[in-house]
Amino acid sequence: MRKVSTRLVELLSPLALASYAAWLAVYLTNSGWMGVPDADTGLAGQALMLIFLAAWLMLLATDSDTDLNRYRRRVDFGIVVLAVCALLLLTLSHSGTAPILLILLATQLAGRFDGRGLLISLVVVNLVFAGIIWQVWGYSLNWMLLTLASYAAFQAFAALVMHYAVKSEAMAAELKKVNAHLLATRSLLGETARDQERLRLSRELHDVAGHKLTALKLNLRNLARRSELKDCRELDTAANLAGELLDDLRAVVRQLRDHDGIDLAGGIRRLIEPLPSPRVALDLDESARIPRAMQAEALLRVVQEGLTNAARHGRARHAWVALGREGEQLQLTLDDDGELSWPIQPGNGLNGMRERLAELGGSLELAPSGRGGLSLTARLPLEAG
Repeated sequence: MRKVSTRLVELLSPLALASYAAWLAVYLTNSGWMGVPDADTGLAGQALMLIFLAAWLMLLATDSDTDLNRYRRRVDFGIVVLAVCALLLLTLSHSGTAPILLILLATQLAGRFDGRGLLISLVVVNLVFAGIIWQVWGYSLNWMLLTLASYAAFQAFAALVMHYAVKSEAMAAELKKVNAHLLATRSLLGETARDQERLRLSRELHDVAGHKLTALKLNLRNLARRSELKDCRELDTAANLAGELLDDLRAVVRQLRDHDGIDLAGGIRRLIEPLPSPRVALDLDESARIPRAMQAEALLRVVQEGLTNAARHGRARHAWVALGREGEQLQLTLDDDGELSWPIQPGNGLNGMRERLAELGGSLELAPSGRGGLSLTARLPLEAG
């Protein structure tokens, strides 16, 4: 259902609706409806227009979250169909609207290629267009160059608009990742500060208040041994209150100690919340608190790099993150359902994760996931300090 709704949004976006209007103008002109001389292309032209529209809709509805090779094959096939239909129609029609199809084609070329690839593809298409103008339309050299320059300028404009639109989407996605990184880091810093404050309070209560209450209790016990105070109820009440207060204080210190360490779960949740893909399922043991800030940061970076690789290289749609204790070690696992070519050649990201964990006495293991993608397992010792 989510796929269908996403595709409907693409098919009904403002740019898509504008392309339909452009196609309709070309269709009405070249099918004889508008009565333009030398523009009626007959059934052959109408068939080419309909095939062009079908390929256009296929390209708009192609899901970029599918396998990368399959996605590129579909896009390449659609672009070839668009180019063949547009150029064949130009050989049948002399109308000024038919080259609009080349402008639409330029937007798809800009979405598929970048830089030199885009330039080469546009030059090839326009060289064929120039041949049609020269040989089929019978234009003079001056008119051929003028017509070609005019439509090439429109194509370049459309391609640049599409190129910058794609670039802005990529930048928006990158900003989301950076924002997620900042939110997770802020959460980690806040949790580190809270942990240090808990540790300071527990030490102050134990070393200062606990010491003084113990001294008070001992002094009250010594006073109770005096013969003249043996039957003093107030002294017995004060001694009991001092003992109860000392027990309460020790309970508070134990509670603070039980919450020693950094809660990494909040940082992981803030890291994945703004990410558009993959969708992440969490299984976090709330009791698996991280002893040191450097350990928490290392595990957080493992999650961040693992999700980035799953989206960028594996084109994963879903990922699973689990954090827990295994004996005297912390264990973090990350699986995804993306594409995997095993064995993999670790890049800078994976090598950086492994080095960061090794500096803290930990390790990183890579293996094929049972869900289809890559499985990362990070381990760190449960050491204090």
